Amino acid sequence: MEAFQEYGASGVANHTRSHSSAFFLSGIPGLEASHLWISIPFCSVFTISLLGNSTLLYVIKTDVTLHKPMFSFLSMLASIDLVLSLTTMPKTLSIFWFRASEISLMACLTQMFFLHTFAIMESAVLLAMAFDRYVAICHPLRYNAILTSSLVAKMGLVALGRAVLLMLPLPFLLRRLPYCHSHVISHCYCEHMAVVRLACANTQFNNIYGIIVAMVVVVLDLSFISLSYAKILRSVLSLATTEEQLRALGTCISHLSTILIFYTPVVLSSIIHRFGHRVAPYIHILLANFYLLFPPMMNPIIYGVKTKQIRERAFRLFHRWKDF
Repeated sequence: MEAFQEYGASGVANHTRSHSSAFFLSGIPGLEASHLWISIPFCSVFTISLLGNSTLLYVIKTDVTLHKPMFSFLSMLASIDLVLSLTTMPKTLSIFWFRASEISLMACLTQMFFLHTFAIMESAVLLAMAFDRYVAICHPLRYNAILTSSLVAKMGLVALGRAVLLMLPLPFLLRRLPYCHSHVISHCYCEHMAVVRLACANTQFNNIYGIIVAMVVVVLDLSFISLSYAKILRSVLSLATTEEQLRALGTCISHLSTILIFYTPVVLSSIIHRFGHRVAPYIHILLANFYLLFPPMMNPIIYGVKTKQIRERAFRLFHRWKDF
């Protein structure tokens, strides 16, 4: 890409010493010439994500039979996926289509804050959904008494509060750092470590804080999710017939699929980042984008296919739009 080549390492370094508040997102390093073609699947997935999650929210809001704890958590998940998609994809597509790689420091830090905050919040909502499945299977007679509307709202607020408190220091920690080297961020969006690498100061505290937050969130949430499913499995195995066991496990398939879709790219990206030193840079970036693109697209599809109420309501909605 000719436009990006003008922002080469030395060019950007010279240009940005006098404009230290500007960064330049490279898109996908090594595949600049293919950005226009890459934008086709990116835009398609982005469109499906917006349509799917918006439809899911509309269906749950307008159908009173879906005003239940499980669907409240699903609404939170859809809202988070919409925010994650809208936080990153418009800028990514503008890089692919218009070579609009420049982003101000404040815009970069704002994007990074929303990106990581809502990713952490999604992990917490998946944990809350695991608790929902645990209560539904292990304590079915007390389900409505335990998972009240008040408790569901409090769980959502706690998920949001935890994410904001963990991420709030990051923009301030990054803003105080000097950026006197190349201001080219080798990414499609402002990710924490991608920005930290550009600083020409001691970033040990930033690195340690980022690792601690990631470990606390992933390890803590996955541990409690695993504990919930261990209890669910023990309860299911105590059921009398195989049919009852399969029916009980069938209510968890959607949630388990969502967990795998969300956490698998995170784990793979972490492994490649730490041990895959010979892996091409564009593999890292594509995997990072896959982590943000694929779950928001797949979550409404998974729940739409597996949940009869959502599927039937969505079909009626699409038929109404078609007739209109």
